[in-house]
Amino acid sequence: MFTALLGAAIGTGMSMQSAINSGLRSYVRSPFIASMISFVIGTVFLSIIVLVNGLPLAPELTVFMEQPAWIWLGGVCGVIALTTNIFIFPKIGSVETAIMPIIGMIITGMIIDNFGWFNSMVQPFGISRFFGVVLIFAGVFLAVVLQDVMKHQHHKLKPVNDDINKWPWRAAGFTGGALLSIQAAINGELGSAVNSPFTAAFISFFVGAVTLIILVLIRDKTFVPAKYPITEKAPLWVWLGGIFGGFYVLINIFLVGEIGTGPTVVLVLFGQITGSILVQQFGLFRSSKHAIVPVQFIGLIIMLTGVVLINLF
Repeated sequence: MFTALLGAAIGTGMSMQSAINSGLRSYVRSPFIASMISFVIGTVFLSIIVLVNGLPLAPELTVFMEQPAWIWLGGVCGVIALTTNIFIFPKIGSVETAIMPIIGMIITGMIIDNFGWFNSMVQPFGISRFFGVVLIFAGVFLAVVLQDVMKHQHHKLKPVNDDINKWPWRAAGFTGGALLSIQAAINGELGSAVNSPFTAAFISFFVGAVTLIILVLIRDKTFVPAKYPITEKAPLWVWLGGIFGGFYVLINIFLVGEIGTGPTVVLVLFGQITGSILVQQFGLFRSSKHAIVPVQFIGLIIMLTGVVLINLF
């Protein structure tokens, strides 16, 4: 029960982070610089937690010698997934940008558990997990996808870039979601290797921050916009995204070690969708305000049933 609440809580925190980073982006005018700031703040936050607990920021040299190279790539996976979403949105629209990563996350999480990839605990894909996944997909459709479809039909919006082949972009969205599950599994193994979820979370965020700094140098060629939130006196909450992200990675590492990658992914996903609906309901962090409709409640209940099937049976 405690792990379930933790998973849902960090998922809700991720929805808050998305809204906060969207606000930060409105000041820096670049999604990459906004993400870089978030990762740097998260890295500093996690470094403080590590040092306060009397732990080393870097593992012993023997860990580098004995562990596989992929164990250090969790942060890179997260950055690629984030960047992918930025690029696919104008190509396939909001509905498919939401659903394709979710499909990738869930399917990959189940595969990782079934085969024990990345040294994850083996949890066979049985009949209860199958029906759990089906219910989660149905709940996601009702809670997220159906609302976007109805909104587009109501406003009679023209399909996004209907003249291009969308399948490569759909595949990219699926891959981005898959990478988030892979990131969770890798970071879970990193936590075991360094014998500390705190140090593992810091390493993952540090690698992600360095990757984004390099990406900003290549793409934007300047860090000047990073000061705009200060000069334009942005509200303090625009700086909190990295802290939410830090907690997300830290608790994710703990949960993967306790319950496996698949259950962690679906718990976080449930919390994330629930949190997103609440953010829209109350217009938190200056986000667009949209009232919750009954079908979204039904979708969340169906999702919760699927989560229970996957986690308890």
